[in-house]
Amino acid sequence: MASTFVIDIRLGIVTWLAAAAHEVPQELGDFGVLVHGGWDRRQALFYNVLSALTFLIGGLVAYFASFRLDVSFLVPFAAGNFIYIAASDLIPEVKAHANLRANVVHFAVFVVGAALMLLVKVALEP
Repeated sequence: MASTFVIDIRLGIVTWLAAAAHEVPQELGDFGVLVHGGWDRRQALFYNVLSALTFLIGGLVAYFASFRLDVSFLVPFAAGNFIYIAASDLIPEVKAHANLRANVVHFAVFVVGAALMLLVKVALEP
């Protein structure tokens, strides 16, 4: 993400918003799983925040590396990782539902997401 901010502030903001839309629910889910698994709330929160700090460390490393290296290669690498996660984890989960209505809802949400990405692209084009 830091490399997107280095390339262009607008790209960084869009990337941050997309990642936040994914990470906030995931971190809440992780916290819930830890608490449900028997961890104390403070302990679960501590380890959840500790694992989230790796994001900050990675951002700082990318930022300081940008003074000596071209970090733009990190953007497609990160995008490829997200595409891999979607293809390997999310798509099989969606396909597992035999319910036609659930599949239609999933497809509609996908189309809305793609349209939103196109809208952001068009809005931010110079």
